[in-house]
Amino acid sequence: MKNKKEIIIISRTDSIGDVVLTLPMVGILKQKNPNLCIYFLGKKYTQPLVECCEYVDGFLDWSEIQQYSFEEQAAFFRNLSAKQIVHVLPNQDVAKVAKKAKISVRTGTRNRWYHWLYCNRLVKLSRRKSNLHEAQLNLKLLPSFLKKPTPSLEEINGFYGLNRVEPLSERWKSYIASDKINLILHTKSKGSGREWGLENFAELIQLLPKERYNIILTGTEEEGELFRKMLAVPHPFVHDLSGKLSLKELISLIQAVDALVACSTGPLHVAAALKKTAIGLYPPIRPLHPGRWAPVGENAHVLVKDIECEKCRKSKDCKCIRAIKPEQVVEALEKYAKHS
Repeated sequence: MKNKKEIIIISRTDSIGDVVLTLPMVGILKQKNPNLCIYFLGKKYTQPLVECCEYVDGFLDWSEIQQYSFEEQAAFFRNLSAKQIVHVLPNQDVAKVAKKAKISVRTGTRNRWYHWLYCNRLVKLSRRKSNLHEAQLNLKLLPSFLKKPTPSLEEINGFYGLNRVEPLSERWKSYIASDKINLILHTKSKGSGREWGLENFAELIQLLPKERYNIILTGTEEEGELFRKMLAVPHPFVHDLSGKLSLKELISLIQAVDALVACSTGPLHVAAALKKTAIGLYPPIRPLHPGRWAPVGENAHVLVKDIECEKCRKSKDCKCIRAIKPEQVVEALEKYAKHS
């Protein structure tokens, strides 16, 4: 019984970028106590990403667990024998069932009323008004493990643990050029953030030297239909893989390329975590600005206009992010992107 591992659940049941910025929590916990067993509770579609992290011992699919009755959910969590759960993303249903399952330590923020009912470790944390990055804010939920000031983003960068990425399959290897900079353009965000605009991406493609860049377009099939119309004329050095890749395949593709350009999306954060040249395009408006959501990685960079953006707050069509010129992106790629 002395060798029995302590089990902790990290709960983040939202999107890919959010999950990427949560993974360093797991790495830091494992560094402080390698004998911990850490489960990640998330949505089904993020499972391939979480399973790439060497620090995660198991994935719990909230999408499936939700299908059970409340009593069955509680029994499921009770049978895990977890000592702690950390609610990184507040979720009332998860918090309620964690208490029902009698998990000993249940950590959540104080600014959710239901955490006062269901959590017994409350942390004072306001994300919206904070000057800290999302990855740093996540770590504030681990007070018993952090006996020092908030780690810098440079420190956090070392704890992603994405060392289980599968090699790119033969099916997609033919899209990788051996003599050029392989660049992914992820043009849309599925509505999760302000977008740079397809017309800007189309101009960027025209500006990039054809003899130096091999371009791969990614996104959903619906997104692909939009930028196919925008590009109109076929480009022999542009490959459209929109709607064709699973998340696992997309991660493998990102691992295989040299650079990625996108607005604040999951693939951008994946690229940064995999130490690729990641060029992020951001609006200056809080809380969407790079101070909160920039990609974190040794080869990650952001482009953002230093202008007042309040007029765009109620609009998805942000003129401030669209004001970033394609020439600026070319300049950034020429400066940072190198063929591996």
